[in-house]
Amino acid sequence: MASIRSKDTKPELVVRKGLWKRGFRYRLNDKRLPGHPDLVLRKYRTCIFINGCFWHGHNGCKYYTIPKSNTEFWMTKVKRNKERDKEEQRKLAKMGWHSIVVWECELKPQKLEGTLDSIAFTLNHIWLKDHNARVTPYPQMEETMQIPMAAESDPAHY
Repeated sequence: MASIRSKDTKPELVVRKGLWKRGFRYRLNDKRLPGHPDLVLRKYRTCIFINGCFWHGHNGCKYYTIPKSNTEFWMTKVKRNKERDKEEQRKLAKMGWHSIVVWECELKPQKLEGTLDSIAFTLNHIWLKDHNARVTPYPQMEETMQIPMAAESDPAHY
């Protein structure tokens, strides 16, 4: 397991390249945040975790199978990984961060563009939701007030 990389994995590089093409800018593996997210988009207050189906126990996925040897060890390890992932996401939520989890199986060539479009849609939705909450609408003008528009001429001049 020492040869298993935790940074710059192929799925991570695919997501990074796809988001960069779509105009999203990010930081990598921010150690100040719980769980050291793979990608951190501060503008969107969002962390993206790119999980391997085997290592993080993606239920219902064909790539998540427990090995036949040393089964007890692997089941315990995957269970611990899942619990740790949930706890890290709870901590991030308490800090006001959104979390997106991208599974390795969603990055296969036939699903890649759809997954990247979905991430982009979610990020844009988060940004709009966060910024619309801060916008104060213009006060409603009373119907009785007759204020001429900038392009209209003032009837008092005639």
